[in-house]
Formats: sequence, C-alpha cells, structure tokens
Amino acid sequence: MSRGIKERTERKKANRDKRPYAIARYIRIPNSKVKFVLDLIRGKGYEDAVNILKNLNKSASPVVLKVLNSAAANAENNLAMSKDNLFVAECYATNAPQMKRMMPRARGRADRILKRSCHIAIRLDEVKVGQKDVNKAAGKTVAQKAATTTTKAATATKTTATETTTAKTTTKTATAKTTGTKTAAKAIPSTAAEKPVADKPNAVKPLGTKAVSTKTTAAKKATTSATKTAAAKKEAK
Repeated sequence: MSRGIKERTERKKANRDKRPYAIARYIRIPNSKVKFVLDLIRGKGYEDAVNILKNLNKSASPVVLKVLNSAAANAENNLAMSKDNLFVAECYATNAPQMKRMMPRARGRADRILKRSCHIAIRLDEVKVGQKDVNKAAGKTVAQKAATTTTKAATATKTTATETTTAKTTTKTATAKTTGTKTAAKAIPSTAAEKPVADKPNAVKPLGTKAVSTKTTAAKKATTSATKTAAAKKEAK
C-alpha cells in the first residue's frame, strides 16, 4: 500500500509545473474586481505588466503588483532566470471564504452582508530567443497592418468629402439656373394669358377703393345740369 503511494507522489513531482509562481491567499477583495486587473497583464512582459499596475487606478492593483514581484523574485532566486525574459503566462483569482455579517433594518428585520475574499495566483514563464524574435516580427506586422488600414480610411474619407462638395456645387448651379429662368419668364410675359391682371380691361379694383354706383353718378349729372340752367336764366334776365 505504501509502495503505491510513493510511486504516485513521485509521479506527481515529475509532472508538476516547474514554472515560477506566487500566490496571495485570503485577500479581502472580491475576485470579480481582481479579474479586471488580471485581464490587463495577462500575456504581457514583466516590465510592461509592472508599468501597467503602477499607473492603474484600481484597488486590486497594489496587491497584484506584490504577487507579480514575488513571482519574479522566485524565478530569479530559485530558478536563475532573468526578469527581462519573463512574461505573465497565467493569472487568475478564485473565491475564498466569505465573512457573513448582518445589517439591522426597519421593523426588527436584518439584511445579510457578504464580505468576500479571494486567492490571487500568477505564474510566469521565460521567453525563448526564437520566440522573442517571432513576437517582435508579429508586433511589427500588426503595427504595419494598422497603419495601412488607417491610411485607407483617411483616403476614403477624403474622397467622400470631395464627392459631397462637388455634388453640392452642382446642385447650387442647377438651382441658380432654374431661378434665373423663372425670373426671366416673370419679367417678359410671352402670351396675353400670362400678362398680369392689371393690364386687362375688366380688372378687379384693389381693396380699399369704394365702388361708385351708377345711380349716384346720374344724380350728380342732373344737379350740375340744373345749376347750369339756373345760372343761364339769371344772366338772361
């Protein structure tokens, strides 16, 4: 029985992951908040990850930075690795025991408060020389692709802007031509039907003028003729 246990332990030691790592246990921060920070440094180099954590305004960044530095120290002291060739291979946060507390509420009731905690683990690995060159080449190709896409987008926007300006100028010229033809047609009427109403003989009088009836005009004529005859009789006498 003891023989099988020894073989099993030896097998576990042989298959154990030999990469440097560090673990921080019972950290009083929820794992959901720590995961936002770990996602930013996963796959980054050691120096890049340290710079990110120093400039990050999160409550979990100082704790993650301590774990990262301890993992790098383990790699440097125990496995004789250089920090310049290290990168973050794995990083994760798992749930830890929760502290349960109560909050008194109205009418004798109480609400539960869960003070969560987590375990933070970071595992580093050493970048090989060939892999480093490949990563640099891949980064260059990605940067070149991004630059080409940006230049293409800029040229496309420029062409669209020129097309819109030309379309606007053409529409302006067309509207100017149509307005010129309309004004010319209004200035010089071609037919009698197009002439204004004022030129016609039976034109309607504008508002504000009183219509004079035929009866008043006849009465005025009769009075003027009567005054003339009376004046002529006086002169004859």
